Amino acid sequence: MSGMEWAVVAAGLTAIAWINWYFFLGGVPGARAAAAVGGVQEVLIRVQGGYAPGQITVRAGTPVRLIFDRQEDSSCSEEIVIPDFGVRRFLPPFERTPVEFTPRTPGSHEFTCGMGMLRGRLTVESGD
Repeated sequence: MSGMEWAVVAAGLTAIAWINWYFFLGGVPGARAAAAVGGVQEVLIRVQGGYAPGQITVRAGTPVRLIFDRQEDSSCSEEIVIPDFGVRRFLPPFERTPVEFTPRTPGSHEFTCGMGMLRGRLTVESGD
């Protein structure tokens, strides 16, 4: 193979590696414990090409209010899905949308966009 062919193969492999890392291994940016506001654990989550913070910790047995602040109009981020809590909600562009539920048991729960490409994690710790 010529040098140019090797360069094309290397560029292709690099692109494949980056795509796999971004969608499957990149993790979630930032982490934050929910702040108690009037007996409700509340976190503001910026939605813009992902979720920030992308990792949230709350306590079991106390109501949670996640406020999704969608700062874009990309079709991928127009919906939030938290399957373990039966949440599926439309997020209007450039608006804040509260999502409320009460986690009962400790564990780790994923939240995603409607297409499953944007991901975040909600960790529920023991309420003791």
